Amino acid sequence: MSDAQTQENTTAPAADTAPIPAEVSTQMESAVATQSAESVPTVSSAAPALTDTAATINAPTSPASPETAAATQATATLPPEETGIKEKLISEQQTPIAQLWALAQSIGHPEIWGVNLADPATHVPTQIILQKYLNANDGDLAKAKDQLQKTLEWRAKTKPLELINKTFSKAKFEGLGYVTTYTEEGSSDPEGKEVFTWNIYGATKSIEKTFGKLDEFLEWRIALMELALKELDIGSATKPITENYDPYKIFQVHDYKSVSFLRQSPQVKSASTKTIEVFAQNYPELLKEKFFVNVPAIMGFIYNFMKLFVAPKTIKKFHPMSNGQNLSREFGASKITSLGEKLPPNYGGKGASLEDQGKGPLLE
Repeated sequence: MSDAQTQENTTAPAADTAPIPAEVSTQMESAVATQSAESVPTVSSAAPALTDTAATINAPTSPASPETAAATQATATLPPEETGIKEKLISEQQTPIAQLWALAQSIGHPEIWGVNLADPATHVPTQIILQKYLNANDGDLAKAKDQLQKTLEWRAKTKPLELINKTFSKAKFEGLGYVTTYTEEGSSDPEGKEVFTWNIYGATKSIEKTFGKLDEFLEWRIALMELALKELDIGSATKPITENYDPYKIFQVHDYKSVSFLRQSPQVKSASTKTIEVFAQNYPELLKEKFFVNVPAIMGFIYNFMKLFVAPKTIKKFHPMSNGQNLSREFGASKITSLGEKLPPNYGGKGASLEDQGKGPLLE
């Protein structure tokens, strides 16, 4: 559910049939939110260790240019009223990435998406993350700074990496979310890996249990996203991104089989709205494409209607389809050989079931 099997074929009891989580329409209407990326056999993966964080976050930036060094020396001898002007000039001489890095250092939290931040001039994973914040804001540095600061403060408070090791209720969340990863054998290119998150809304057994406690649901959903980011492994990246090139993104599949589209639970609506808000703010530029599968034909009309209002670069990432079996046909352009065939049978592939090949947050 949203800054991503056997059970999805099980129709929930009529009294607890899961309604559409406002997410089909709300997410399309809040397209920016769905840029976040954004699903359950028990796994024992540990959260990435944050080592030498103090040293990392306070690491010196790349050497200043002669112009910047000269401006800095001049500032030391200026009266107070002129010092602020000089400091602003020094800042403006830095690249946007360097300015975002300086901001990150000032916040004091050393990590985003499992990556210990370091000088982006020499640390590719940090460059990727900071560039994503610029891309998410169309190059607007002020907006990128604001979003980055809020993310760092949110991560310091929420500690999302710790949620990977948290155990959630099996009765509430079993079968609702998975992460799968597919790789091209022998490839070291970032395009040689595809990560999927799967949200299986039809597997909801009780709306009250699953969505009744908003904070608990959000923690589960964040844990799922952090698992997907761990699979994406930006921390090992060696290839920088640009405004137009970014392979470090995630496919999302939202399965609405057995979901009622006739009514909306207040709990589901609240959870959907809050998830969109959190993911839009804290997981920018992580969505590759989003597939809404097993939805009624009427959703195709809604999708076409949304094209009138949503930015083309965003709407092209949305793919509603009434038959989930057709999903496997959507990945012919992938650099992973026969990616569609690796998907679970319920989605037209020849791979193992989603329960067998996927993983999700810890359950008991």
